[in-house]
Amino acid sequence: MTVRIATWNINSVTARLPKLLEWLESAKPDVLCLQELKCATDAFPAEAVAELGYASAAHGDGRWNGVALLSRIGLDDVVRDLPAQPGYLAEDALLPVVEPRAIAATCGPVRVWSVYVPNGREVDHAHYRYKLEWMAALRDAVREDAAGDRPFAVLGDFNVAPADEDVYDLAAFEGLTHVTAPERATLTALQEVGLRDVVPRALKYDRPYTFWDYRALAFPKNRGMRIDLTYANKPFADAVTDTYVDREARKGKGTSDHAPVVVDLEL
Repeated sequence: MTVRIATWNINSVTARLPKLLEWLESAKPDVLCLQELKCATDAFPAEAVAELGYASAAHGDGRWNGVALLSRIGLDDVVRDLPAQPGYLAEDALLPVVEPRAIAATCGPVRVWSVYVPNGREVDHAHYRYKLEWMAALRDAVREDAAGDRPFAVLGDFNVAPADEDVYDLAAFEGLTHVTAPERATLTALQEVGLRDVVPRALKYDRPYTFWDYRALAFPKNRGMRIDLTYANKPFADAVTDTYVDREARKGKGTSDHAPVVVDLEL
């Protein structure tokens, strides 16, 4: 059985809906993990994707976060939020808020999480500490599935570049988030519970970047980062026949600042 799974930070599913539908028709993923919906759960365009044969499960509150799963091979045992997922306590808030950043489901022969890891903002910011706590909760949430016999993967926008070569210029990130040792240690912790980084091949240039800022001509100059990742257990990773970053989806006007990452499996 051939299965195509993809992940894409869509950066507003409402604003990018035509791009999303066009990409679904051309790339034909069996499962798509979406992040940064920027829409509430009940506002997700479920009918539009259903017309293309996709069942969907969304989790959003209308703010800058939100995640979803689309599948045409089954969508069962849906779980929203991580067990023991920490909330973020903003400076002007009385209580921490558990943000919609994780959703899981069983899609045919595989189980997947779609995750949108907190950005972290600045190294000395409360959001940075929240990011590290959130990743610790993710590690604990996936531990059992990672060690199991069923193909399993966590896909999404991790807001961490795993290695120095995963950013266009390490010096440009000195003192900034996304490349710090504590952030990268959270990815190592995922590997320690039985997951591996499934690195896509680059369709252009040497490195398979997945994100390019809208500003300063970052995309045509290839000033990017690899932060949209696939962490898979052994049954999933061993079944991978190809994986790549679809840079074509980043081109043109009205696109997300992220490109989809596609993973093909033979199960």
